[in-house]
Amino acid sequence: MEAQDESLARSTAPSTLRYRRVLLKLSGEALMGQAAYGIDSDVLTSIAAELCEVHSLGVELALVLGAGNIFRGLKGAAEGLERASADYMGMIATVMNALALQDVLERQGVQTRVMSAIEMRQVAEPYIRRRAVRHLEKRRIVIFAAGTGNPFFTTDTAASLRAAEIGAEALLKATKVDGVYDADPKVYGEAKRFAQLSYIEFLSKRLKVMDATAVSLCMENALPVIVFNLTVSGNIKRAVLGEPIGTLVH
Repeated sequence: MEAQDESLARSTAPSTLRYRRVLLKLSGEALMGQAAYGIDSDVLTSIAAELCEVHSLGVELALVLGAGNIFRGLKGAAEGLERASADYMGMIATVMNALALQDVLERQGVQTRVMSAIEMRQVAEPYIRRRAVRHLEKRRIVIFAAGTGNPFFTTDTAASLRAAEIGAEALLKATKVDGVYDADPKVYGEAKRFAQLSYIEFLSKRLKVMDATAVSLCMENALPVIVFNLTVSGNIKRAVLGEPIGTLVH
């Protein structure tokens, strides 16, 4: 019966879907809204509603969350904390964000699992790749927390790693701008947005939207990256449908 349910879910997925299994990377700042710190409940509810809509299309959806709204390891290190300790603090902060998003998603009727790279069994499952894939096949949204479980790696790198491990067809990088620019568009009004970039172009231009380790990992696994504006309603859905939004790095 379980196998039949999975087969039915896949067969009823719209044929217009460009990507049927994706990993969405959300920054911690995306959860703040206009606040200076923490989580804006209205923003969290709005993001969860979009995720539920995308999930209802038949997309197998996994997420990685940053923690810039609570604690950023690099900032802590710059202020005098030992780098590894600061990074672990940031990883634990991502679990807080994951639990908040899980709560809102499940109140909207979608089953989820939080899987942490740092064991804390009272609140999250330990990350096991095969179990994560099984959750996706069972139509659960999987939220990967605690980064890679190792210091000195960003959540972008964690997103690239998890996307490769679960066989995602694309990595969706949600930001506050509408793609990758050759300069900061908030500072330089004449900054140019790229519609597409190769991995090599992205790395050679030293663009800062994602770190080089994350992009290199995507390149090695032929994993396309779509960088787009999360604040525009419906953009997550447009991305999985293959509509030309943001910047495609491939």
